[in-house]
Amino acid sequence: MNTSDIFNFLKPKNELEKQEDTSTVQNQPFIPNELWVKCPVCKKAVLSSDLNDNKKVCPNCSYHFRIAARQRLEITVDEGSFEEFDAEMTSTNIIDFPDYTRKLKNARLNSGENESVITGKARIGGCETVIAVMNSQFMMGSMGTVTGEKITRAFEYATKQELPVIVFTVSGGARMQEGILSLMQMAKTSGAVKRHSDAGLLYITVLTDPTTGGVTASFAMEGDIILSEPKALIGFAGPRVIEQTIRQKLPKDFQSAEFLLEKGFVDKVVPRSEMKETLTKLLILHGSIPEKEDKEEKEGDEQ
Repeated sequence: MNTSDIFNFLKPKNELEKQEDTSTVQNQPFIPNELWVKCPVCKKAVLSSDLNDNKKVCPNCSYHFRIAARQRLEITVDEGSFEEFDAEMTSTNIIDFPDYTRKLKNARLNSGENESVITGKARIGGCETVIAVMNSQFMMGSMGTVTGEKITRAFEYATKQELPVIVFTVSGGARMQEGILSLMQMAKTSGAVKRHSDAGLLYITVLTDPTTGGVTASFAMEGDIILSEPKALIGFAGPRVIEQTIRQKLPKDFQSAEFLLEKGFVDKVVPRSEMKETLTKLLILHGSIPEKEDKEEKEGDEQ
C-alpha cells in the first residue's frame, strides 16, 4: 500500500468544524460586568445597584466592601454640610525615590484625589465636627508627609474652634517612598492629638479594613473612643511576620476587629448601616448640640 492509499481513508475535512455552535449562547441573556459584583466571601453575585443601595455591604453575608473616601463622606455626614480643608495639597518626590513621581501621578488619576486623606468640617446628625477620611484608592491610604500635615492641621483647627474630631482610618502604613519623613508623621499627628485632648475635646476613630503599620501605631489608636467596621484587619505588622518572629501559631481571626474588641483594643464594632446613628449619639452624649436644637435655644434666649 502506498502513501496515496492511506490518505484515501482520512475523514474529509469539515469546514464548519471550527465554527462554534452559537445557538445556545445567543439564547442566553447578556449581563455586562458593570452590572454585578461577586462577593469575595460568600461568592454570590450581587447587582451593583443593590450593593450601592446597601452602602457597599453584601446583602447575603454582610461583607463590608472597601469604599472611596468621597463615598464614605456621602453616607456619613449631613447632606451639603461638608467643607473641605487643604484640598490643593499634593505630595512630591522629596527624596528622589525611584519611580515615585510616576506612582503619585497614577494614584491621582486612579483615585481622582490629590492625597490619601480628605479633611474638613461637617455636621453629623446636626452636630458640627471636624472629620478626616483616609482613602484606600490612593496608594492604599499610605501615610506620607502631606497626609500627616493635613491630619495635623485638621486637629489644630478643631482645637482652636473647640470641635470634636472623627477620623476614618484605612492604611497600609507609612509611605516608604518618603523615608524617615513619612515616619515623622507618627509623632507629628500624635502631638496634635495630645493638644486636642488637653483642651478637653472628643476624638473618635473609626477603623476600617485595613488599618495597619504606622497609622495604627499613631493616631488610629489614640482616640477617646475607638470604633471599627466588622471584620476589619487591624494591626501593626502582618500575621506572617509575627509568626516568624515569635515562632508561634496565631489565634484564629487574629487582628480582626472582633478579636481586638475581645481584647479591649476596640470599644465597639459597628456595621456601616449604623455608623452615622452611632456617631451622632456619641457626639450628643459628649456635649455636641445638634444644629436644630441650637437654633431653638438661640430663639428662646432672644424671646
